[in-house]
Amino acid sequence: MNRSVLPISVLAFLVAAAASPVVADAATLAKGVKLDCPAPGSWRFHVSTGTIAPGVETVRVTLKSDEESPPPRFSLRWFVPQTDIHHLWTSESTHYGIPWSEPMNSELAAWMPLYDFLDANDRSRFAFACSEARRKVVFKAPVSETQMGFNCSFTFFTVPEAPMKEYTAEIRLDSRSVFYGEAIVEAADWICRAAGIAPMESPAAAFDAVYSTWYDFHQDVCAEGVERECALAAALGMKTVIVDDGWQIDLPLGNRPWNGYRFCGDWKPGRHFPDMAAHVKRVHALGLKYMMWYSVPFVGKDSANFSRFKGKFLPVECAGGHVLDPRFPEVREFVVQTYEDAVKDWGIDGVKLDFIGRFALKDGVVDPAIAENYAGRDMKSIPLAVDTMLAEAMRRLKALKPDILIEFRQPYVGPAIRRFGNMLRATDCPLSMVENRTRIARLRLTSGRTAVHSDMLEWRADETPESAARCILNSLFGVVQYSMHLGDLPESHRRMAAHWIRFAETHKEALVKGAFRPHYPANDYPLLVGESKSERVIGVYQENLVVDAGEADKTVYVLNGANTASFMLNLPCAPARIEVYDTFGTRVDSPACKAGLQRLAVPVSGYARISWGAAANKDVALSTIPGGHIGGGISADMVSYRPL
Repeated sequence: MNRSVLPISVLAFLVAAAASPVVADAATLAKGVKLDCPAPGSWRFHVSTGTIAPGVETVRVTLKSDEESPPPRFSLRWFVPQTDIHHLWTSESTHYGIPWSEPMNSELAAWMPLYDFLDANDRSRFAFACSEARRKVVFKAPVSETQMGFNCSFTFFTVPEAPMKEYTAEIRLDSRSVFYGEAIVEAADWICRAAGIAPMESPAAAFDAVYSTWYDFHQDVCAEGVERECALAAALGMKTVIVDDGWQIDLPLGNRPWNGYRFCGDWKPGRHFPDMAAHVKRVHALGLKYMMWYSVPFVGKDSANFSRFKGKFLPVECAGGHVLDPRFPEVREFVVQTYEDAVKDWGIDGVKLDFIGRFALKDGVVDPAIAENYAGRDMKSIPLAVDTMLAEAMRRLKALKPDILIEFRQPYVGPAIRRFGNMLRATDCPLSMVENRTRIARLRLTSGRTAVHSDMLEWRADETPESAARCILNSLFGVVQYSMHLGDLPESHRRMAAHWIRFAETHKEALVKGAFRPHYPANDYPLLVGESKSERVIGVYQENLVVDAGEADKTVYVLNGANTASFMLNLPCAPARIEVYDTFGTRVDSPACKAGLQRLAVPVSGYARISWGAAANKDVALSTIPGGHIGGGISADMVSYRPL
């Protein structure tokens, strides 16, 4: 092992090829980062460090081998003392307390390698990110009881990888005490830049309200039913329909049993879509864009293409759907041409690409390509083959329709996937408004300008309009997707939904495009704030939470999603006017309010509009309530952050 001291006064090291384990250290902000490779084989390692800004450093690892060979498993390890650390934020979830024992995985189609240790007051204590956005990376942070801290690590190549001669990865270590959202936004942006990723632009239509057939119909879907619901959706203000699973199934309707994915893979309309092109035109005539669902990897055992691709599947199966091996060029061409033909032949406006994460080998499963010496495969890496396939699909689809709509859903929402999708959706969480809200909040922090969508909403027709509206209010900081049977909703529900769809459209710059500041992640984000240049929208979802209106510099809307008929409001000065509205958008009160803390009566699922006088916009001293201050925000382009 050769060691040298760099001019920046940090330790770099070069590990020569050896059969013995590799262990080396680098003195960094994280109390020393250790490279650990138990079996380096012919691989040589070089590690260097750098500084991005005060409190933000990087560690870069480069591996080289004289001959192509599978890269060895290795880890970068460091210790973090438990100093005012109480929560862990990940793109998958926000943990309560400190459950640090389980591993957290990321790869092209699953989450992202970004983690943040938080204190109890929305401050970041230590944020970590990794530049590897395509291959699998495992993050761990088990508790050390003796040292009272966390033994953190990023581990690479835990699953078999194709032979190569060189590999480079970098990690980012951020020890600044800043609002946690700032640390996450900057880390997500860094991953894109470090990995050379340019996210796909989201067209205007990606931010429009959506009707989805999934919860409404499941697989029991037909052209007539879709058109009937689309007419109602258009009347309510929705502008896009996603026809989900079932359109490709050629079985009779009526209590159609769920048969998994046995009928995926041919991608021809079933008998209940007798003329797909004419059907799409009729929906277009209603004023809606048309998107179709595809389970990308699956070829079902009951499809004609099952025999065609025999021998070109991965050793993975899901509910009758066999997973294609994307390393075969004919597999990639089949997948890409399927979507290309749908756009050309049927005139659809976009695709919902599902189950990307199934293009993978499970831990412990031997890659059959090794025994076959990769016969017929022009690529050896599965994630890189998926990356290549999606890049080609986007190239050809955008050539046909530059504003093509592409939806992906959790967990495939990381930086690499943003090259191919312009609609990122919270994963299925039916009937859970809280989970929908938390998933939207996490996606907003890591998705930059990409349109973030809610999971599809459904609620019972016998709910009160106010109770049903809470589903919408909890999803309003994402683009809302609806999936109730609209024809069965009472008139009061339709009137309520129409109002909130109009509200979302009118205020989309603040709600889903502007600066975003989600508070109290460990408590399921009970306070969300979105801002544009002209207005601030605050969503409150917990009773007796103090809501600070922020500076008196723009119109403020406070949405009451707390299921109580009032909330605590802190004002920097007496407003010129406060208007209170119910969930139908009808004004019900115009109370007089003074500066400071007060309780404001607002109907359940209603909202207040706060306007300031000209004098209030000049040098107003903002009164501070602990835990309630919300001025400032995080820019949606992940670059500009205006601190409090």
